[in-house]
Amino acid sequence: MAAKLDFVHARAALFDLYGDHLRSRGGQATVAALVRLMKPLEIAAPAVRTAVSRMVRQGWLRPLRLPQGAGYGLTPKCVRRLDEAALRIYRSGTLAWHGRWHMIVFEPVRERQRRERIRADLTFLGYACLSETTWIGPRSSAELDNLLESEDVRADRFDAALEGDPRELVARAWDLRAIGEAYEHWHTEAVTLISTLPEDAPPDRVFATRSRLVHGWRNFLFRDPGLPAELLPAGWPGEKARTFFEQEATRLLPAAAAFVDRELM
Repeated sequence: MAAKLDFVHARAALFDLYGDHLRSRGGQATVAALVRLMKPLEIAAPAVRTAVSRMVRQGWLRPLRLPQGAGYGLTPKCVRRLDEAALRIYRSGTLAWHGRWHMIVFEPVRERQRRERIRADLTFLGYACLSETTWIGPRSSAELDNLLESEDVRADRFDAALEGDPRELVARAWDLRAIGEAYEHWHTEAVTLISTLPEDAPPDRVFATRSRLVHGWRNFLFRDPGLPAELLPAGWPGEKARTFFEQEATRLLPAAAAFVDRELM
């Protein structure tokens, strides 16, 4: 199931904040501002600092000395990840497909931790595992080269028009039933979340509501590869969910952005 919309972990909330707001504002903020911006999500200062330290160790953020005090900015690695995510979060409907799959074939990776990290990253980029060494996606990812380079993995990458019914391949590679049910569940929770927001809600509450909405939607990046419409079942619930997300995320953005701008001062 999709993550519940009433709770967001500190690290995930920081990724959302940098991707949804700070990326377009220079990609940096003081520690004090990050703490203030996490407060409406009921994330305490110690949790924010712990999450930031972890993101620094993992190469997502870098320490900065800003005019207002100590802070953190995006690393090139994080910029690439956030830009990749934004393209998929805010795309309009499914992307065009020309009947060819993007294939990745590499040698087995022996180290378990490294293998699991590669698996998680490839899944995030929209690929599915056909075998231990073969992955397939509906299109290539701009972040793929950097991922393989950072993990020191050599791989053959090519586009291929595979024989057989592509719907059968999709059914084997992705659990569309589970993804569809997750969309239905997310949509139900999202409608409830939005319905509890008063029309005259203060900016900090609008920011919190929109942040939870975006966070829940962003989780689909780890499940839905963005398959072409012709390979999806009729009445695919992902489109109904996307329409609702785009409508509400756009409607709530001005007030949420005003809150961010105020707290960054």
